[in-house]
Amino acid sequence: MITKEDKLAAIKSTQVHKDDVGSPAAQVAILTARINEITDHLKSNKHDFMARRGLLQMVGRRKKLLRSLEKNDFAQYKKVIETLGLRK
Repeated sequence: MITKEDKLAAIKSTQVHKDDVGSPAAQVAILTARINEITDHLKSNKHDFMARRGLLQMVGRRKKLLRSLEKNDFAQYKKVIETLGLRK
């Protein structure tokens, strides 16, 4: 489970303005932090299929948010991709 401090750090890395916690960029940052955490968990627990299913759902949700962000605000999309170290 992602800690409150990790979540705030993820949001701060992609905030558009001071009070931004729900923009697509912030949501992608939070999902990326959770995906990284679950990926590490699955490396040591190979048979945790419920975690694997949740991971796939989160990856799909992040992909959908990124697609929407790319379509609506390409400059912000490029910034988020570079900040989080994601690949297209």
